[in-house]
Amino acid sequence: MKKIVNLKDIAILFGWVIGILIIISMIWFFSQPLQAYNLLRTVNNVFISNNDTYRLSGYIPQKSGKAGLFGYWYSVYNSRDLIFIFTVFQDGILIPIGAIVSVDARVEELIPLSAHAVHKFGALHHSVLQTYVKRIEAAAPAVIEGYTR
Repeated sequence: MKKIVNLKDIAILFGWVIGILIIISMIWFFSQPLQAYNLLRTVNNVFISNNDTYRLSGYIPQKSGKAGLFGYWYSVYNSRDLIFIFTVFQDGILIPIGAIVSVDARVEELIPLSAHAVHKFGALHHSVLQTYVKRIEAAAPAVIEGYTR
């Protein structure tokens, strides 16, 4: 009898954990447009406070059947370039970085997007950044094609 009770308790606990994970996943999925909009506003505020000429004009949603990069694609105001906003871990802290991507799918520049990111950007290993650059350049043609249509 004791084993049946334990099995029942384990099943109930497992059901609760799975239910909570499903709810969190749904919240994450359905809040993507709001997250992208808030990131757009925040990055534009960073550009304004740094007297940078870049401004994000719109989020470019990506619908891919395969796992893509973790980040957000944006169009640049008064330019054909795109910006990919992503994060890198450095010393256990997320460092936000923007990659300016030209129309020919090449990363032109990497821009740190916070005061802490500016401070830690020099400490990031070049090989780590090159890995991100290669992955962004590999994903960029599909984004550019979908954006220009």
